[in-house]
Amino acid sequence: MQIRRDYSQPFFSNRRKRRHLWRWLILYVLLLGGFLFFVDSQFNQIQHTVLEAVGMAPPPTPFASELATTAMERYLAGNLPDAATLLLQAVNQQPQNVDYLYEYGRILLELGGDVPSYYQEAVTIGDRAIEANPNDPRGYALKTRALDLSGDPANAIPVGQAGLNVDRNFAPLYAALSSAYRSIDRYDTALQNAERAIELDPTDPASRRIYAYALVWVGRTDEAIDQLEQAVQLNPNLAGPYFELAGLYRARADQSQDTVMAQELYASSIALYEQILAMQPENARAYLRLCDAYFGARENRRAQDYCAEAVTVNPQYAQAWASLGQTQYSQRNYEGAIESFEQCVALAGDDADIRCFYLRGLAHYYLGQCDQAWTLLSDAVERIRATSSDATNTVLLSSQEGLRLVTVSCPAYTNRPLPTAIPPTAIPPTPIGG
Repeated sequence: MQIRRDYSQPFFSNRRKRRHLWRWLILYVLLLGGFLFFVDSQFNQIQHTVLEAVGMAPPPTPFASELATTAMERYLAGNLPDAATLLLQAVNQQPQNVDYLYEYGRILLELGGDVPSYYQEAVTIGDRAIEANPNDPRGYALKTRALDLSGDPANAIPVGQAGLNVDRNFAPLYAALSSAYRSIDRYDTALQNAERAIELDPTDPASRRIYAYALVWVGRTDEAIDQLEQAVQLNPNLAGPYFELAGLYRARADQSQDTVMAQELYASSIALYEQILAMQPENARAYLRLCDAYFGARENRRAQDYCAEAVTVNPQYAQAWASLGQTQYSQRNYEGAIESFEQCVALAGDDADIRCFYLRGLAHYYLGQCDQAWTLLSDAVERIRATSSDATNTVLLSSQEGLRLVTVSCPAYTNRPLPTAIPPTAIPPTPIGG
């Protein structure tokens, strides 16, 4: 038999070569897919390695212990906002760590003087600390103090008592209970608890401060001042004791019958507020307190400057707008005063300082705007009566006298009946310093 061969085809078959080619293509695809999967799953690590190689890698996340250590350094230096931020990061890393929860809560209590919502947050942190370790007294102390500062001393006391059942030698528990008892007018019990706190830990500035409050309420002001001065010495970078000590100086100046002594006390309070600003140049509350101190010393122009600085630093500070309006009113800048008082009410609503109502009404009266004056002064009288039954309340008397002046000076109100009879000794509302 003769075999016919097609000489147009190659002598050696290429089918084997094609099989080898497909194998290499499949292997290549598998390798490429595996490489891409590896890069995708390890992208962050690879990116960090590459950035580290060129000196652009971000710093590693600090451990909770590092964050807490740095936070306490900031706290001792008086930088409470940074301390709170760092401790919150530590708490987020270790949410069951009572050390971090307690210190974070303590800083929230300090910050609550400017932002009251922090008090309620501190209550929550106290609950978390108690839940994390019911046998640790710190959670109870924190929650007791936070409840008291948030306006609930009656419920704070049982929490503090529960803490004493855990540890009867933990000073902050007695300090927190002292404050709560003082809030419900049990002054002797408050004093006893504060004294016990100092006995257990004489180096705790918070206990010294609370002891000072208890002393004030039993009339021992000089001793209270001494306690606050010791609190300042124990932590000279913490603003709270400065505010409280300056407040006592101002209170004594307001009550002093000795003009020279009063001026010295005002000067001492002013020096303390300036010390706060040296530590915290953007502290709006310190500017407001300086404004109030200079206003009390009858230096109205300087007072206005500091109030203006307070609202510049914090435009949402309703109390500062109230004081700014008062300084403007005292200098017969009635238009400016009305604008400031209106801003105060816009921010605080029905909870606004009473000055934002009655002094605004009087300002309208002096501008001859009788309708606005009558409406605002009537509203002020109702507000005062809703909170006080004292017929000799000076703000009430000023508001009533303002209404009487409207009936005298404004023809449309000549026969308008007044809310109550005006006592014969009432003093017309003359601007301070006028």
